[in-house]
Amino acid sequence: MTDLMRKKLKELLVELGEIRGRHTELVTIYVPAGFSLDKVMTQIKMEQSTAQNIKSKSVKKNVMSALEKVVQHLKLYKETPSNGLVIFCGNVSDKEGVADIELWAVEPPEPVNVKLYRCDQIFILDPLQGLLEEKEVYGMIVLDKSEATIGVLKGKRIEVLKHMESVVPGKTKAGGWSQARYQRIRENLLNDFMKIVGEIATDKFKGLKLKGIIIGGPGPVKDDFNKGEYLVPDMKKIILGVVDTSYCNEYGLREIVEKSEDILAEASVIKEKKILDRFFGEFNKDSGLAIYGFHEVVKALEEGNLEMLLLSEAFGWVKVEYKCSCGFTNEKTLAKEQIDAQKCPKCDSQLDVVGEKNVTDDILKKAEDMSTRIEIISVDTEKGQQLKELGGIAGILRYRV
Repeated sequence: MTDLMRKKLKELLVELGEIRGRHTELVTIYVPAGFSLDKVMTQIKMEQSTAQNIKSKSVKKNVMSALEKVVQHLKLYKETPSNGLVIFCGNVSDKEGVADIELWAVEPPEPVNVKLYRCDQIFILDPLQGLLEEKEVYGMIVLDKSEATIGVLKGKRIEVLKHMESVVPGKTKAGGWSQARYQRIRENLLNDFMKIVGEIATDKFKGLKLKGIIIGGPGPVKDDFNKGEYLVPDMKKIILGVVDTSYCNEYGLREIVEKSEDILAEASVIKEKKILDRFFGEFNKDSGLAIYGFHEVVKALEEGNLEMLLLSEAFGWVKVEYKCSCGFTNEKTLAKEQIDAQKCPKCDSQLDVVGEKNVTDDILKKAEDMSTRIEIISVDTEKGQQLKELGGIAGILRYRV
């Protein structure tokens, strides 16, 4: 699943998740890959017969209308799409007695193996939500004698699972027999601490389908941990490498990712890092090839001069239709947070919103038409946040204007 597919599916699920039926009028149908559409049609016709027994006239009418709309839509397919088919249909009107039957048909980006028919007050989204679960998961452990942090890298996001501090004392300059005894005590406490780190890491990583584990730290403790039997065998054999870090806290986990480009060469977080390094490299040297801002990027797109489009997950510009009580009307394209701050240029009153449309799909279609490379950038990294602060939309030009 590409980042673009993931973004579109995530946005759709958010939209569908906000819909609530006034009654059990929302129909969800999952058709697994390879399943016969004729059998689905037969089941829906049986459901239409059953719906005739619904006591409420309005509910019966809405369910029957939804099922008929599904039947008509299924006639558009000669066979089930390769990854299956999911249909959501029902009355989405929030006004009692008013019908607004809407239908969404989803061809999943990955195979769906669930067969389901449900009529409820909500759409059933869990199977599709499951497709969004991150499959690139790496375990990370960063430690020294004083502290340790255990975390995971899920796609482009770092999660801290546990931070702990040790009771291992520092080195002493006392000589003689007391020095040797002190050193043995210190080594035993350090060994006990690494055992605890290993046990907690084993527990935290249990059940996760890790692609590998990376160990980091500022001194030799990380190497001792790597060589020792502190992790269970199944986890020890997927250790990908050991890297030097300056810290053993959350920032240490970020250092692991920064310093593991070779180890994580195929991971999405590293691919995104290289893209952002290129953009900010052009930006900082003022080459004229890095641009940002909605209007600047759209202009470059329309001129066919955009090689790569960088779109933040947080990008949310919309096209809004406004109307004022004085009769003034206007249309603006702006960031969502600016929607309610618009005033009438004639009478200075607050403008009323009468229509709103997300412009993301228009931008993506334009980029595809112009053979512009599209990259969806997360907000989970430092440079991803910087892109968000630049307006959430940027690009690299094919040639300098």
